[in-house]
Amino acid sequence: MQAARQFNRKELLKVDEAVKVSEEVVNNFYKMSSGQWLKNRYDIKTAKDLVLHEYVAGPFAQVVKYEGRKKDVPLGSSSFSLYKVCLQDSAILSIVSKTRGLSLEPFLLYILTHELVHVVRFSKFKHRYENRNEADVTLDEERKVHQLTHTILKQVLVPGLSKVFEFYKDWRKEPNA
Repeated sequence: MQAARQFNRKELLKVDEAVKVSEEVVNNFYKMSSGQWLKNRYDIKTAKDLVLHEYVAGPFAQVVKYEGRKKDVPLGSSSFSLYKVCLQDSAILSIVSKTRGLSLEPFLLYILTHELVHVVRFSKFKHRYENRNEADVTLDEERKVHQLTHTILKQVLVPGLSKVFEFYKDWRKEPNA
């Protein structure tokens, strides 16, 4: 599925700022040293840099796992997991434009924090990555990650974040509650 709209330059600056803040708050929450953080190999891409299978209908982002290997090292023992956070520009921009009071900056912060929590959980084996894309992740895992995301961000003072919490409130409820 090809994205209908991509982030413009001004919006990409907001993505970049949200990436910095989300990396900091997730790193602080998990109390990871910079060396440990760098071992969690991931990349964050927007629609203009995604390949066809990295587009997904529904979620605002997904994590796709790849196997990386150091250049010029043919042995499989040198392989590592590389997680690609694939932002779905069109879906994000669409919901922000349709949802009263929802602003792009805090929404991006929530989405990116959420996806980085997935990356940390996959890399620390808190949850196995055995799916082709995040659309297949279990609902229980999604609820857990939404709860963690809320816990991480509730201390962050960002205008508009309370509206994002309201938007995602049902994901923090226990099933059948």
